[in-house]
Amino acid sequence: MLGSRPMAEWIQDYSRSHQHPVNQACHTVGIPLVTLSVLVLLAAPLVQGLWKMGLMLFGAGWFFQFLGHAVEGKPPEFFRDWRFLLVGLRWWFSKVTGHSTPPT
Repeated sequence: MLGSRPMAEWIQDYSRSHQHPVNQACHTVGIPLVTLSVLVLLAAPLVQGLWKMGLMLFGAGWFFQFLGHAVEGKPPEFFRDWRFLLVGLRWWFSKVTGHSTPPT
């Protein structure tokens, strides 16, 4: 659950804006890059120079995602509701694990 809606409902809404195969491919690459970048940036204070790699990963991840939305012709869902930033990660996990709906 996220708010008062079940995660499967969020994923369905998210999927409607991610129908084009190029957009799906861009998100399949971009979402883990952004996620990894956040982890790298959290570790950056411990390792000198790591913040540069984190920023590069972050920029590349968002580049892929916005490129996908340009091809799709639809704005990112998080422009409508910030919680779709979390839903995108669940969508990615469902896609790479082969689950049509996220595990509860």
